[in-house]
Amino acid sequence: MHGYGDYGDFEGYQDLVDEVSALLGAPATLEDRDFRLIAFGAHDSDDAAVTDPVRTRSVLTRRSSAEVRAWFEGFGIARATGPLRVPADPRAGIHARVCLPVRHRGVVYGYVWLLEDDEPGRPPHEERALRAAMGVADRIGVLLAADTRAGADAGRALLDVLTDSKARREAARDTLRTALGRAADSELAVVCVTPWDSAESPDSEVLPGVRTLPGALALCAAPESGPPGGGAGRETPGRSGRTADGGAGGAAGPGGPGDGDGLVVLTRGRSAAAVAGRLVESARGADGRAGVSDPRHGLDGLPGAFREALTAARAARAQPRLGPVALWSGIGPYRLLAALPRGATDPAVLPLLEPAHAELAHTAEVFLDCAGGAGRAAAVLAVHRQTLYYRLSRIQALTGLDLADGEDRLLLHMALKAVRL
Repeated sequence: MHGYGDYGDFEGYQDLVDEVSALLGAPATLEDRDFRLIAFGAHDSDDAAVTDPVRTRSVLTRRSSAEVRAWFEGFGIARATGPLRVPADPRAGIHARVCLPVRHRGVVYGYVWLLEDDEPGRPPHEERALRAAMGVADRIGVLLAADTRAGADAGRALLDVLTDSKARREAARDTLRTALGRAADSELAVVCVTPWDSAESPDSEVLPGVRTLPGALALCAAPESGPPGGGAGRETPGRSGRTADGGAGGAAGPGGPGDGDGLVVLTRGRSAAAVAGRLVESARGADGRAGVSDPRHGLDGLPGAFREALTAARAARAQPRLGPVALWSGIGPYRLLAALPRGATDPAVLPLLEPAHAELAHTAEVFLDCAGGAGRAAAVLAVHRQTLYYRLSRIQALTGLDLADGEDRLLLHMALKAVRL
């Protein structure tokens, strides 16, 4: 048997998948409801009927494509309460399958898959064996439901550790430490993705697209504006999440002050950048950005790590060249600019920030980004150097600042960068 330790009782899942394989005489594959691999059975046969490109992709990449998912969901697997046979699609290289829905108390948590061969003379899986296998699938559903509930508790605890009062934070830290086990004393980092789409039903039991995120220890969603001392509000969690790497899951707030909801992830330090990249891929829309904190040892430094990750995410949104994932250590002046109150700017710069002068503001920023090099700035702006000089004279007239003076340049540059945040 083979599989991946993204769930708390990994050995239990492996044993149950092995039991299904033994009952039906075929290797079984267990995926969660987001079509992410949990466990699979190995096979020694050369018979092509026991595998196909879909199963191979799932085993190698731990997930299925959107097209494959749509194909199977089109046959009603999410509504099925018993074994469901799904026909082959030869054009897509999909073999016929039997799906055993993994449910608990009416909620689908995943699927057990078994390949069938449509060739004449090959009998389908026996109904009696399928009924016995469904009993095993029900036991898997109990485990997955329990993992989800445990994940919600740890996610709420993470949210409290990051955003609540000191007294509440200490109790939440104990809960989080219990959920994470030995990982609580390892090198940890915080990842923040903003914005995160929270438009799904508030009683949804998973955060979309991240239930089995490799490397994640805990997931929660919080208002984007940050923790106390850095401007964050706190909202009552409204739905639960799922953890990976043997950790706990998270809760999503229904929204709050600031620019919207942000998804916060606690990871092992070595996994943080990869986790951030996967989260940006999972975020709905093209404007998702992630920030990654410096690593910390243990749980005590998490509020500070949250501020770093949130600031890095804001910087990634403000400055596209930082990329969709920005490290706190790599955002340069934005580390200082983020400490300024939101909306604060110098009165001298205010006239330049009016919509009618957007082109001049852009010119000023490019000129200062180029360290005052007129030739380079003109090339970046794709204008004649005389046009640049004319614009710079207008900028000086509007602001009263002398662009030949180092401190005036610094003031203007800081103000324009702060506006981006």
